[in-house]
Amino acid sequence: MTFWHKIRGSLALLGIVLNTLILCPVLFFFALLKLVFPFDAAQVGLSKVLVFIAETWIGINNGIAALTSQTRWNITGMESLDRNQWYLVTCNHQTWADILVLQKISNRRIPFLKFFLKQELIKVPILGLAWWALDFPFMKRYTKDEIARDPSLKGKDLETTRKACEKFAYFPTSVMNFFEGTRFDAKKHASQASPYQYLLKPKAGGAAFTLNAMSGHLRNLLDVTIIYPPGAPRSLLAYLGGAMPVVDVIVQQRVIPAWASEGDYESDPEFRARFQQWIGDLWDEKDALIASRMKQ
Repeated sequence: MTFWHKIRGSLALLGIVLNTLILCPVLFFFALLKLVFPFDAAQVGLSKVLVFIAETWIGINNGIAALTSQTRWNITGMESLDRNQWYLVTCNHQTWADILVLQKISNRRIPFLKFFLKQELIKVPILGLAWWALDFPFMKRYTKDEIARDPSLKGKDLETTRKACEKFAYFPTSVMNFFEGTRFDAKKHASQASPYQYLLKPKAGGAAFTLNAMSGHLRNLLDVTIIYPPGAPRSLLAYLGGAMPVVDVIVQQRVIPAWASEGDYESDPEFRARFQQWIGDLWDEKDALIASRMKQ
């Protein structure tokens, strides 16, 4: 990455920060109204206003990134998407830039992307309140040791998260889940002894938790594969600064089988094996797709 890539990337980051500082007060005003008017009709209407503000924020960020990165995009598979559908979105995870790429391709093409967040993140200054206002589901996962000490905690994490997701029944939603759970790098790949050439092992439990918590609302999977240029630095600054001149994005829409949101991943070994096999097959196909594109 050259000096000029770093300069352009830094200018883009500054622009995104300024965009955030300008739009956040508007977002917070409508978030305050959500607290004042707790009845369902107001909550749904205000949620749509808040999503419009967030999509405007993303649109401006996309414009900033386009100016500084001048990336050439090869995007396939976005033709038949619908803003009135519920989607589970997953993607191979390589860099924080993945989130900006996903926001670029999905903004106003599918329902606004939301992430399951750890409960502690609601305390993050500015962003925590913004995530709450935008109905990002916060979850608290209990460890096996915590449950062993207090059996009453068993199932509480799913129950709490499912309650947070109840409002998604009122309007279409897209939920993002990186199945790998962390960003790819050579050290993690080696320590896992990953059977895939370009991917880490998927953590099927997170996907099962998401589908179960959403109570069957997620019927379609958008399986996104991002391919950056070989040898290009994998960083947010590199992406914004133009060190990734070409980015390929392949979107494959799949139907989520009904059984995938109905089982108990933690307690049912037969369901767990079946779910892991389903995710493993997706990952086999994704790894083969990346390998074929890298040879071109």
